[in-house]
Amino acid sequence: MKPIDLAGFEATFAADPDPWRTFHDRDEAAKRQAILTGIGPGPWGRVLELAAGNGSNSVAMAGRALRLDATEATANGTRLVQGALADRPRARAIRLAVPGRLPRARYDVVVVAELLYYLSPRAMRQVARDVAAALRPGGVLVLAHHRIDFHDFAQHAEPLHGKFLGESGAQWRCRTVRRNRRWRVDTCRRM
Repeated sequence: MKPIDLAGFEATFAADPDPWRTFHDRDEAAKRQAILTGIGPGPWGRVLELAAGNGSNSVAMAGRALRLDATEATANGTRLVQGALADRPRARAIRLAVPGRLPRARYDVVVVAELLYYLSPRAMRQVARDVAAALRPGGVLVLAHHRIDFHDFAQHAEPLHGKFLGESGAQWRCRTVRRNRRWRVDTCRRM
């Protein structure tokens, strides 16, 4: 595997605003629905989405949040998220490469989707600790990732949810919302 870097993601979004067909692909729609199920009906106060990509999940989550901070590391991706959320006044697109200082100190829900395998183990450890520190006790963490490896990953996909939770330093009660041979979505409550 040769990990993609931020310049690679920047170029990907510059070439195609929906490179993985996340707005229209049926499998992506099923994953998005699993993420929404994991979040729960809401409305939730403050919701954080890390690595929002082009905003396809952000639009769906905005209806369940009184405030949504959808973060994305690339300039092109941040613009895409901003455009996707243009008619959602309580949602904002924020440029943030993780690990980095989160936009708010406290969140009720944190969604981490399609991100962890692109991080080095050290970066993932810091993100896990940052998320645990920002998520209020009883808050909801949703993890949504591939189970199979792709050529541009920095880490193997299958064990990442368990590694992330273990590195967080927090106690979790988790359940799998949906899982197939390609991806899984887990929802966890911070104890």
